[in-house]
Amino acid sequence: MPSVESAKPFHAYIVEDDDALRDMLCAYLGRHGLEVTTMRSAEELLQRMHRQRPDLIVLDVGLPGISGLQACQRMRAEGDRVPIILLTAFSEEVDRIIGLEMGADDYLGKPFSARELLARINAVLRRASFIPGAPVEARRTVRVGPFLFALDSRSLHRGEEVRVLNTVEYALLAELTSNPSVPVSRERLLAVSHSRGDEVMLRAVDAAIMRLRKLIEPEPASPRFIQTVRSHGYMFVPMDALLA
Repeated sequence: MPSVESAKPFHAYIVEDDDALRDMLCAYLGRHGLEVTTMRSAEELLQRMHRQRPDLIVLDVGLPGISGLQACQRMRAEGDRVPIILLTAFSEEVDRIIGLEMGADDYLGKPFSARELLARINAVLRRASFIPGAPVEARRTVRVGPFLFALDSRSLHRGEEVRVLNTVEYALLAELTSNPSVPVSRERLLAVSHSRGDEVMLRAVDAAIMRLRKLIEPEPASPRFIQTVRSHGYMFVPMDALLA
């Protein structure tokens, strides 16, 4: 995957109501090869999303009016899987957990350095296109229960039904399906899907697995295809292994 310094720059939306922080991030990220559009409110973000979709959104949680969490929830409910990095105050752990459970791809606590944000942006963009351990060139589609998992489009297909996965869901399912019938630790799943290694992010792995089960499993409470390995992690069980 190209870096943010590629010939065709990635386009990021920065949604932050602090004028000084917003202007600083715009200047810094622009110097490092990103095309940046800034805005002060979630209302403006949601309007712009109908006209032009970026490659990634940096979204402040504590926006006036519609909050960053509400905007994230609305976009995910509408099926938009554009990668989202949340900016939160360190005291807002509940907001971080809720945001990750809603489908945000990463979070960064304030105060933070622009350099760290750039690193997070690069990591999220890499995960959106490449998953360590998943030989995507060798297998463009994988049967997952009643769905075909299309790696090129990062989506689940069943007849005319198409479900596009967000970056975290795609990363987890790609890693699990690349290791059929092999237990994969939560730490490994965390490493391929998130930038951080704390307990909040491990809970985000569990929340994303729950979302995948609701999409895939006939009975999410009794999963057949994405099974829990107690005290370890999760395992993808292909259909042929169930029939054996």
